[in-house]
Amino acid sequence: MILAVALLLAGERTAIGVYDAWGAFRDGDPARCYAISKPLRAGGSARLRPFASVAAHFGRDGRPAIYIRLSSARSAGAPATLAIGERRFTLPGNARAAWAPDAATDRAIVAAMRGGRSMSVSAVSASGRAFADSYALGGAATAIDAATLGCLG
Repeated sequence: MILAVALLLAGERTAIGVYDAWGAFRDGDPARCYAISKPLRAGGSARLRPFASVAAHFGRDGRPAIYIRLSSARSAGAPATLAIGERRFTLPGNARAAWAPDAATDRAIVAAMRGGRSMSVSAVSASGRAFADSYALGGAATAIDAATLGCLG
């Protein structure tokens, strides 16, 4: 899993740490820090390199932010649904990615991730086929915290 996460991140990045299924990284100037994982099961094509990530500080308010690259291009106008336990979140985005619509949803998703065991993102592909990408959440909370600390200094 460590190598797989590292391969997702080609380029000049510094590993902060790898925590079970999630890694924490820092890159850029000014620094950007994030936690990232690849899916356990990609419902579309794994060759499209799907991933789920949480940016440690996003926008002016410095909030954590969710960004998910899908394993299949989704149909125009089709929502993506993120499921963590009993919680469901509708995510806007584009054909290849999904993200939270606002800061409150980002915070709610991160809170659900901290208490969850797994999450899945489902949508309808451009070809009309439903697909879902599934992620383990073991290590997610630690990776998110490490990414946050990695950009404080």
